[in-house]
Amino acid sequence: MPKTTTILKARWLLPMSPGSSVLDHHALVMQGERIAAVLPWAQAEAQYPDAARVELGEHVLIPGLINGHTHSAMSLLRGVADDVPLMDWLNNHIWPLEKKWVSDDWTYQGSLLSACEALRGGVTYLNDMYFFPAAMARAAIDSGVRAGVSINVIDFPTGYAANAAEYIAKGLEAYEQFKNEKLLDWTSAPHAPYTVSDETFVHLRDLRDRLNLQMHCHIHETQFEVDESVKQHGMRPLERLNKLGLLDERMMAVHMVHLNEAEIAMLAKQRVHLVHNPNSNMKLASGVCPVTALEEAGVNTILGTDGAASNNRQDMFGEIRAAALLAKGVTQNSTTVSARTALEMATIRAAKAMGREADLGSLEVGKLADVVAVSLSALECRPVYNPEAQLVYVAGREHVSDVWVGGRRVLQDRVLTQVEQADVLDRIEHIVAQMQAQR
Repeated sequence: MPKTTTILKARWLLPMSPGSSVLDHHALVMQGERIAAVLPWAQAEAQYPDAARVELGEHVLIPGLINGHTHSAMSLLRGVADDVPLMDWLNNHIWPLEKKWVSDDWTYQGSLLSACEALRGGVTYLNDMYFFPAAMARAAIDSGVRAGVSINVIDFPTGYAANAAEYIAKGLEAYEQFKNEKLLDWTSAPHAPYTVSDETFVHLRDLRDRLNLQMHCHIHETQFEVDESVKQHGMRPLERLNKLGLLDERMMAVHMVHLNEAEIAMLAKQRVHLVHNPNSNMKLASGVCPVTALEEAGVNTILGTDGAASNNRQDMFGEIRAAALLAKGVTQNSTTVSARTALEMATIRAAKAMGREADLGSLEVGKLADVVAVSLSALECRPVYNPEAQLVYVAGREHVSDVWVGGRRVLQDRVLTQVEQADVLDRIEHIVAQMQAQR
């Protein structure tokens, strides 16, 4: 069966490949699920005369954004506990609610809500960490978004599992069920050094190596975490994880707010990927990740939103802008974390962290056609001198009009095509009403 060919014509195209710049009056040609060509308008028309056409006008085409860290199902807890410190937030609000409410269906409905929010914001890949991974897998497939699904482990009982062995067994069961799905990747995901034992870390390290997975873990999120590790283990968390053999190119270290110079050098040497969550860390008053120092050391730094319970927006345009502005404000250096760098953190660098740089993260021939169209025609987006900077400092997720994942149009004129938005909202409101009635 011949592959469908579609030409996307937009005023600008931003490939995000190394050394690339904004292309004017270029078209992206999709054949099946992959990118067949990036050409000037006239050449595309001449070479593909029978192709379907999508005329996008004053839009810029960019690669699908990659959310490097989120807890998708926690969209059901958005706004449930604001303006409290992290450990209070976890121990007295989030974990008790999760213990009571989290189930397969609860996780599916929250994950589907987050998937819809992601696609409407130009995000085509969610790197998730949560319980009931099969529910996240189904939500991703049903919505059409890509996802990194986690074999998530925490060393205390929850409504999902009683102990580390059960977490791992359930995660592996979901992995075996969905491992061949095109939209899904899998990660070995210990929650954090303060909730996972050495024995469990080693088990998950070996699992990662055996199945060729990336690892996804919260590390150095608060100063309290670091200080407690020194008391309990006689060393800082990163030193402990290094001794256990976890710090290498397969580790995605999330938050990483409290780092010293030696740790930054070690991260660079061992090619650890760092996931910066600027808005969540600010909101929980955890501190500020030293992005400029990481950039100078050559650490591959990417961006994530964290979950909607702590951010509260799963808005990658917001994270891109915050990453650029926060770094400038902290260092008093307006040249650090340029617009280009911030965009790379959500595209090509993020694909590398996920081990998917061969297929994702840039608009290049042969890569998967994960494409986002952002309209710069609105009054608040004009005039346009530099489309690249405009995406970072002016445009927002509300300006995303259309999204393709693997060549499939999953958002058209801001309307989701794979799920009925009204149905998603009805189910969410029913669940929230139940939770409110018993609080």
